[in-house]
Amino acid sequence: MIREINRDVKLLERRCDAATKDDIDIAKDLLETLQYHKGNCVGMAANMIGICKNIIAFEDMDSKSYVVMLNPEIIKTSKESYIAEEGCLSLDGTRKAKRYKSVKVRYYDQDMKIKIHTYKDFTAQIIQHEIDHCNGIII
Repeated sequence: MIREINRDVKLLERRCDAATKDDIDIAKDLLETLQYHKGNCVGMAANMIGICKNIIAFEDMDSKSYVVMLNPEIIKTSKESYIAEEGCLSLDGTRKAKRYKSVKVRYYDQDMKIKIHTYKDFTAQIIQHEIDHCNGIII
């Protein structure tokens, strides 16, 4: 189901609760909502649809496919970083954020199987932005 975009900063500033297998329908709604907004959005966190769960969905720019992560955690970053200018569907304007060129992420897929994968460049930037959302960090 396509959900409305949350613009309540108080909710966006809350650290999200861990996702469980009972939250798979939320993950599906998040992905459907992201795909609906594909013209101006490449990633979303569940709190962007008003649900404070640690779930993100994004477009992998290398494979041109969508990925859903439950409880994603960055376990390693590259040494190389840069300052990005980022926008967000939940917020007005753009903001600067420090981002790493590559990130290694541990997460659960929609089958609740643990995965570890390294992402780079713009896809890594998207993941960092969405994980910040899950941690209550406003960009």
